[in-house]
Amino acid sequence: MDAEGFLAKVLDGRLPRAPIMNLLGWKYLDFDEEKLILKVEMRAGPEFINPAGFIHGGMLAAMLDETLAPTVAAVLAAGEFAPSLELKVNFISPAKVGKILGTGKVISKGTSICFAEAQLHDERGALLATASSTSKISRSVKPKSEHITDWSSIVGG
Repeated sequence: MDAEGFLAKVLDGRLPRAPIMNLLGWKYLDFDEEKLILKVEMRAGPEFINPAGFIHGGMLAAMLDETLAPTVAAVLAAGEFAPSLELKVNFISPAKVGKILGTGKVISKGTSICFAEAQLHDERGALLATASSTSKISRSVKPKSEHITDWSSIVGG
């Protein structure tokens, strides 16, 4: 991971965490530089349940996105940013309130496009959902969050 890259700056506090990271209880665990695999932990709270008593699929999709985006960001150079162009989600098993483990892997990174895949597992190791994404690598546009020092001024906190 490039020490001057976007993800490194978020992890070491030089850039603020996005509010969604806090909502999901996002925690960085590990990045394997050789295998290009990122591991994160999130928390599915009771406020995320649907009428059936399981975690809402939209929240699982958000967790997959918050696994995929930093996975891609971990392989970008300083000054690069890669917003998602496409996200494909597959729901496998119902998720319950508790710890969710996300694993993301970069499948292919070119000069302008990056493909990645992710999985969510519960604490027992059961597969909950999978996703694949396509991201567009940009070098000329600075992400807005590079200019933000305090998200509360943006979200009214």
